[in-house]
Amino acid sequence: MEDLSEITDTRCDLVELLKSKQPVKVCAPMVRYSKLAFRTLVRKYGCDLAYTPMIVSSSFIKSKSCRDVEFITNAKDRPLVVQFAASNAKDFADATELVYPYCDGVCLNCGCPQRWAMAEGYGAKLLQNPERLADFVKCARNRISDPVFAISAKIRLHKDIKKTVALCKSLEQSGLSYISIHGRTTAERYQPVHYDEIKLIKDLISIPVVANGDITSMEDVSQIHQITGADGVMAARGILSNPAMYSGFQQTPFDCIKDWVDISLNLGTSFTCFHNHLIYMLEKVTSKPEKRIFNSLQSTPAVLEYLDKFSRIYV
Repeated sequence: MEDLSEITDTRCDLVELLKSKQPVKVCAPMVRYSKLAFRTLVRKYGCDLAYTPMIVSSSFIKSKSCRDVEFITNAKDRPLVVQFAASNAKDFADATELVYPYCDGVCLNCGCPQRWAMAEGYGAKLLQNPERLADFVKCARNRISDPVFAISAKIRLHKDIKKTVALCKSLEQSGLSYISIHGRTTAERYQPVHYDEIKLIKDLISIPVVANGDITSMEDVSQIHQITGADGVMAARGILSNPAMYSGFQQTPFDCIKDWVDISLNLGTSFTCFHNHLIYMLEKVTSKPEKRIFNSLQSTPAVLEYLDKFSRIYV
């Protein structure tokens, strides 16, 4: 948050967006990955709405250095949702107030199943106490009265769908703008996504619903939209390996890779982030020997030299 002076009042009404352009194509919050440079790239290839990586609200509130590192944006980075992990309503509301001038909404992470997050009372741990979750939403909404500013949540399913439905209805009544649903339980990792349960929730609440889970192509987008009736679809691993997915490409086109290089160098992206994104983008189009070579590169010049050679044979 070092210099956001260039950002003007360009707030997007996300609820209206979700109602008017279906399905809205969303880039999910991804720790270490969905930062400004990547958001800039996917917006160029058909992404309608992008999220920041998950930010721990308590650290964000207390530390300016955390804010400067974790929340970097610019005037073109819209529509934008900032995702927070919070263990209490006040932290969530305080963090929301800090980013309010610079984004279109916030999202409470209620779905992260990682052990460290659960141990700290973040993520999916919050699903165990629906009453507290409603207080999070009410507290943030009381702090930010602007009706256009979206307060949302991203959840996972409970193994008992009735409990998930009850939770969603409670959040709706507390003032939630829309809800994103990863169609697996906290215990599930690679099991099939329960799109039927997302559909049931969509049918039983009136706020917009965004469906998440195993979306890797525009065919998936269309099929999942038809199955669930969701107002938006959210991709994570799929868009990480193919940032041009929402433009209909089956694998990352080389023009997209060139765009990533240009955007990253222009925005001063760290080498680790720059390189790791390329590892994902090249995953489906490189052989195992090529992967070993590329993954071992240690500098930007070495990566650029490799890509220059690789571009001559890229199909």
